Amino acid sequence: REIQRRCNEDLSFMYIAQMNCPNFRVLSDFRKDNIDFFHNCFKQTVKLAMELGLASLGHVSLDGSKFKANSSKHKAMSYKYLKQQEEQLNQEINDLIKQANQCDEQEDKTYKEKTGYDIPEDLKFKEDRLKTIKAAKQALEKREAELNPNKKIDDKKQISFSDHDARIMGKKGEGFDYKYNAQINADSDQQIIIAQHISQKANDTQEVEPALESIKQTTEKLPEKLSADNGYMSGENLQKLEDSKIDCYVAINKGEKKPKESLEESNRPLVKADFEYNEKNDEFICPGKQELKLVKENKDGSKRYKANIEKCNTCEYKSRCSKSKKGDSRTISTDANEPLRRKMNDKMELEESKVIYKERKVIVEPVFGQIKNNGFRGFSLRGIKKVEGEFSLVCATHNIKKIVKNLYDGLVRQKFEKMTIKSN
Repeated sequence: REIQRRCNEDLSFMYIAQMNCPNFRVLSDFRKDNIDFFHNCFKQTVKLAMELGLASLGHVSLDGSKFKANSSKHKAMSYKYLKQQEEQLNQEINDLIKQANQCDEQEDKTYKEKTGYDIPEDLKFKEDRLKTIKAAKQALEKREAELNPNKKIDDKKQISFSDHDARIMGKKGEGFDYKYNAQINADSDQQIIIAQHISQKANDTQEVEPALESIKQTTEKLPEKLSADNGYMSGENLQKLEDSKIDCYVAINKGEKKPKESLEESNRPLVKADFEYNEKNDEFICPGKQELKLVKENKDGSKRYKANIEKCNTCEYKSRCSKSKKGDSRTISTDANEPLRRKMNDKMELEESKVIYKERKVIVEPVFGQIKNNGFRGFSLRGIKKVEGEFSLVCATHNIKKIVKNLYDGLVRQKFEKMTIKSN
């Protein structure tokens, strides 16, 4: 509606649209029906930026931000309530059908001057409601089967009626709502977004692989350096970065970061970084020289190590180490990629690494601010596929504005006959 209004009132819009003033519904349908075109537009902006020398892939920063889905948390239902509603509606529909079958015989007696037509109308309403409930229940079951195969669905799991693909996510200062986790990779040269993707996960612990895949698809190569905040500090992410051979810089989580104060200099609690990891024996060594042995290994690769309770009780660090209210010995949780964590921890302690990582805050973080300042605060379309297309359009717009600004400022020059954007 706003674009339609501007095309009728704003001279710049009239000029760009060549006096064509499409109806807002035409514009809306175009956005819904041309998802692939928007993906292609984004890729072309990246290629154009690289041709102009505005992106070199020398240092790329990865970050994510949550944007509201076109759905309300008040239009959602838990799995438990979905099952209850399905059962209740089935019973009510059966009762209405029985009542309708007896309607002709009992009309005069039951309805007197009423026609009885309100029964079929009520039946149609409940059947439509049941159809909606079943669709949401099936979508939730399909989602959970993909995320947690062979596991019983928690009755507290929720799904939105408006957008089955959206997930409940929290954001500091905004509370919980249905959102999508938008991921971008920004180049250090001119903050060009060289790759992006949409995630349905609330955290970033599995986002490196799709991010690298997105970069390959868009630029056909990988960056020299990649930086990311501690939200990406997971064994799975570190393994993907290790396999890619990229010079990566990932901030260490607080519990795994080496404290500045030594144990002797302060009375601080012991953190995971205080424990030495023996890769050969697959065990941790505490500051008191006690071994924490592997006691549990799950199917997802997570591991749990535990110290001997008798040795713990006689350790000088007991009061600063074990937090168990029951008096149990100290435990540490990790996964098969603990050596990669230690390697990254040591790398991030280097001064040159700190200098490189410090650049991240001026590479990628301002980009989300620029996107939001341009008016994009949440998605208008519903469903993961359409949301991906909408975000491609948002990122393409960001890149075009960066390119135009650099051309206007005279930082780059290009013969216009070479700037043709080809569409698939």
